[in-house]
Amino acid sequence: PKPSPSTDLYSAPTSSAKSSLPETRSASHRNQLPHQIAYPVSVSVCVCVELYRPATFFIYSFKMYQVARKLFFTDCRCADNASKAYEELFAKLDTNKDGKVDVSELKAGLDAMGIKAEKGKIISSGDRNKDEGLDFSEFSKYLKEHEKKLQLTFKSLDKNKDGRIDITEIRQSLADLGLEISKEHAEKILQSIDVDGTMTVDWNEWREHFLFNPATNLQEIVRYWKHSTVLDIGDSLTIPDEFTEEEKTTGLWWKQLSAGAVAGAVSRTGTAPLDRMKVFMQVHASTTNKISLVSGFKQMLKEGGVASLWRGNGINVMKIAPETAIKFMAYEQYKKLLSSEPGKVKSHERFMAGSLAGATAQTAIYPMEVMKTRMTLRKTGQYSGMFDCAKKVLKNEGVKAFYKGYIPNILGIIPYAGIDLAVYESLKNFWLSHYAKDTANPGVLVLLGCGTISSTCGQLASYPLALIRTRMQAQASVEGSEQLPMNLMVKKIMKKEGFFGLYRGILPNFMKVIPAVSISYVVYEYMRSGLGIQK
Repeated sequence: PKPSPSTDLYSAPTSSAKSSLPETRSASHRNQLPHQIAYPVSVSVCVCVELYRPATFFIYSFKMYQVARKLFFTDCRCADNASKAYEELFAKLDTNKDGKVDVSELKAGLDAMGIKAEKGKIISSGDRNKDEGLDFSEFSKYLKEHEKKLQLTFKSLDKNKDGRIDITEIRQSLADLGLEISKEHAEKILQSIDVDGTMTVDWNEWREHFLFNPATNLQEIVRYWKHSTVLDIGDSLTIPDEFTEEEKTTGLWWKQLSAGAVAGAVSRTGTAPLDRMKVFMQVHASTTNKISLVSGFKQMLKEGGVASLWRGNGINVMKIAPETAIKFMAYEQYKKLLSSEPGKVKSHERFMAGSLAGATAQTAIYPMEVMKTRMTLRKTGQYSGMFDCAKKVLKNEGVKAFYKGYIPNILGIIPYAGIDLAVYESLKNFWLSHYAKDTANPGVLVLLGCGTISSTCGQLASYPLALIRTRMQAQASVEGSEQLPMNLMVKKIMKKEGFFGLYRGILPNFMKVIPAVSISYVVYEYMRSGLGIQK
């Protein structure tokens, strides 16, 4: 019998359809089958029989085509749309129509569209044949691969799976990575990505913001503002750098520490004359023996020539590596000991762990600090080298001499590190509140400025302790100097020179901050590039 127009191939078979089925079983036996078995069997047999009829076969094939089209061809259509969008964008960027987009074309095109991105890094990331440009194949492949990474990151940040990222999810995700940020910072990051003003970010907003940004995740954005010890100004009292679990497992941490160590070595070498002048004024300057910058340099040049300006720099550079390594390892252990919750470290616990790690590192390398002061103040021919210096100090003064000034040095860690971090956070939040409009990336000048000011404030607070430490380290090497403990040293300075006597040598110390920060930053960026660390 012909099927009626309303016949549905997926509904239960009609009596007419049933009558046409071959009687393979008796009616009574078939009626004994459970409904959940009898019904699918009947449908299957019915479909197989009906497919022999041309009209029914056509209807069934058309329905299957519609299902397949919905399942498979939607993605193909989306892919085609994406390819067309890539073609249109490529044609717009390729202004000279040579089939390739270079850095200058990419810069001009993205600037015209109001997109802020690091053009050179986009080219280097997508340039497969190393011809300093992207053809359409490289261009589209870069965008597709980059979009996949962005989608994975978006899903990992969307904790409640509602298709949107809010402030709470941003802060929680970064806390899981070991990076704590303030609510203001999270709001500014969100505002820099949010287009429709809802204070949430959907997938389209996320993709559009990061499509031409080599950074693929929020962690890389926050690292713009990470308070790094890379800005080496010659002091060793800072809190250690914070590394995420990913950086630790991939080995990125040691590359960053190595880059920082080399940057610190170059920076300290470049500013060594000012550092020696600071130590010289701390020890020798007084109300009766006034030393200015000009007269101080004249004395040093007259006594030992130009090379004498770098006395003590060798051991000052040598102590960077062991101090950095000890501080990093101790920091990780102290965080585990002090954390109230496994795997989570609060801000005050992090500060305490950093301070203890700094004290541990200083304790381990402190003899090198004493030798650095002695080598810096030495006269021509007094020591043939650092080993000769160590041997003579040990012979004439004993082991205790290597820990002179240890107490004021340790006491200086808390005010320096605390004020450094507090000022940096205050400056960061001020910039985010007043000047961050379209981006959370502050730029190099703002970062250097915040780091320089915060370090300078930290030095200003701890400088009296640093001066006392230096004088105690140098006591035996200065003729006619009294061997005084810390409390008597402070009383003597206050009585003879007043409060400002605790700040002798502060001028050359401040003068070296800006060049030290600039040199260390530039060298660090070159080292990052050489070691293959992408920003």
